[in-house]
Formats: sequence, C-alpha cells, structure tokens
Amino acid sequence: MLTFTWPVRVYYEDTDAGGVVFYANYLKFMERARTEWLRAVGYEQDLLRARRGILFAVRRVTIDYLAPARLDECLSVTSRLVRAGGASLEFDQQVMRDSDASCCCRGAVKIACLHADTLRPARLPGDLLSELLPFASGPAEPLS
Repeated sequence: MLTFTWPVRVYYEDTDAGGVVFYANYLKFMERARTEWLRAVGYEQDLLRARRGILFAVRRVTIDYLAPARLDECLSVTSRLVRAGGASLEFDQQVMRDSDASCCCRGAVKIACLHADTLRPARLPGDLLSELLPFASGPAEPLS
C-alpha cells in the first residue's frame, strides 16, 4: 500500500459563496486522509499520545491548486509516504475529482513528531519508524 486513497464528498460547508471548495478545506481533506492512512497501517493517533507520549503536527505544507472542486462532487484524496526520518514524515498528497480523474490540488506535507507534554520535537519510536519505512516510496516529485 504505497498510495492510500480516502474518499471525500464536497458538502455545502466545504464551499465558498460560489459553490467552489474553499482553498483551506483541501488541507482538511488531506489531514483526514493522513489520519486514515495511519489507521490503515495500524496506528491510532489517540493511542500514540496515550501510550507513547507522541503526537504529530504539520510543520510545512507546499500546495498547488490546479482545478476547482464543487458542491456535491466526489473526490479521492491520495496519501503517499515519501520519507520517514528520525522525527518527521513527509507525504505527497493529491485531491482528485472522481468524475474525470482530474487533479484539483497537490501538496507536499512534512509532519513533525512531538512530545505530547512539551510539544517539543521527538524522535519517532524505533519500532514505529521500522514499521513505517517500508511504506516510504522515495522522494516526492517537485510541484510544478
């Protein structure tokens, strides 16, 4: 499972006055897809915090908006882990329109691992890192 796909339907609350997805909501779609990716590989974020004392936070996002998504459209959000480092994960993500397979937006997202109590950087636990490394598919393609 190098590329994970999560379905999303565009609701009224996701759109602006023109019926187009508000730009910041693509980040929410991507967040949900990364959370579901983590769940699919066997980890729940609440349990990582409770049992391991770590949490994940977005450190950097580069996003390229390519085509608008509109009210009631079905989308697929893909998540591909491209790098797992000592204290971070990097993802390449895309939001695709199901009806015509066009890419609405694409993002490169760097996630930092943090100590839950101090919110300071933390190393990924060795066993967690070892389990995630096989999913890493190499460097992300640059956004154009």
